[in-house]
Amino acid sequence: MGQIVLRLFSTSVPHDPRLSHCRSWLSAFIAALAVLICIAGCSRPFEGEGPGHREQALALHPTQELAIGREAFAELLSDAQVMESGADVDRVERVSRQIARTIEIEPLQREINLHVTEYPFEWEYRVIVSRQINAFCLPGGKIGVYTGLLRLVRNDDQLAAVIAHEVAHAVAHHASERIARAQSMGRGFSELSFDREQESEADHIGVFLMTFAGYDPQQAVAFWNEMAAVRGGQLQIPEILSDHPSDRRRINQLQSWVPMAKAAEAAYEQGRIVPAHR
Repeated sequence: MGQIVLRLFSTSVPHDPRLSHCRSWLSAFIAALAVLICIAGCSRPFEGEGPGHREQALALHPTQELAIGREAFAELLSDAQVMESGADVDRVERVSRQIARTIEIEPLQREINLHVTEYPFEWEYRVIVSRQINAFCLPGGKIGVYTGLLRLVRNDDQLAAVIAHEVAHAVAHHASERIARAQSMGRGFSELSFDREQESEADHIGVFLMTFAGYDPQQAVAFWNEMAAVRGGQLQIPEILSDHPSDRRRINQLQSWVPMAKAAEAAYEQGRIVPAHR
């Protein structure tokens, strides 16, 4: 059970020499989460269309997702040094709020096929003092950004790229989907492939979220180019053995999605895309 839980909140910036993989904050949380997973596993998974109109089975109901996010966030913050105020806090809150507001844009929900109206999101934003180059968004909209990431990003657009990617995981219900998949299939190469698909999906959704929030999606490409440079000559494991796409695949995919996101946002701003009639 612990292995499943640890992977649900795994980092999205893998294999960086300055990234600590310590997740001791989860140890006390596992027992409570195990109860929720057991309850979810005994119920019929939610069957419906996921982002991009793909099939998606979910193990958790909306209130369970929120409960997991609340408890995981509280557990993490209890062992962390959290900044209470200052320029970094203001910056993270400003960018995060802009990203979160895009979730309410109905034509964007429809385009990505996001199911969020029935899910309660309690958006919270925290800056955590750590050398980790990372950020996260737990189910229910609990966002955390490490100061190590803030020292690396060159502008708010790059910060928005990372936060939008993390928010995409939450609004696409990836944690719930991983639980459902783990219950039915276990681990293996097919699971790593599935994880890579989720990461690419979060990149795809994130590019649209950041663009509709008013940020330059080309900076997502720039950020990952810089991350590849930071890793430099560090030995990279083959993509087939990784739960993340390779840097080159990620960069190429992002580059192909940038013009699509810009075109969609321009059409929306010009009134060429209107909300669906209800």
